[in-house]
Amino acid sequence: MQLIADAEGASKTVAIKVINAASEKEAIAVGRANARNNLLKCAIFGGDPNWGRILAATGTAEANFDPQNIDVKLNGIQVCKSSSAFEDKSKVDFSARLVEIEIDLKAGINNATIWSNDLTHDYVHENSAYST
Repeated sequence: MQLIADAEGASKTVAIKVINAASEKEAIAVGRANARNNLLKCAIFGGDPNWGRILAATGTAEANFDPQNIDVKLNGIQVCKSSSAFEDKSKVDFSARLVEIEIDLKAGINNATIWSNDLTHDYVHENSAYST
């Protein structure tokens, strides 16, 4: 957790909770696909609760689920139900350091949480300002 908090330029710590996956391995794969997605990380930095980026990242994972039946909660607000818009995403508050993403695959009983961070201007600057 300290590594995530100390990441170069990070302004958010992100908990990606994948629930109801067919296997723990698949829950981890979906969580990691989201944690590694730069578009999602940028949306979090920008305060944009873009659940479409979560569905897109989820679709890249090797996991069994119905792509038309995924639920997504952002900081407790269910912004996506059955892979469609649900509650108004303007209700989502990303002002705190911790951002919680919950992805319900409805494919089994297995869960996993992957921790990540956002992608900020400072991160890009720090990692582009030197030559290796």
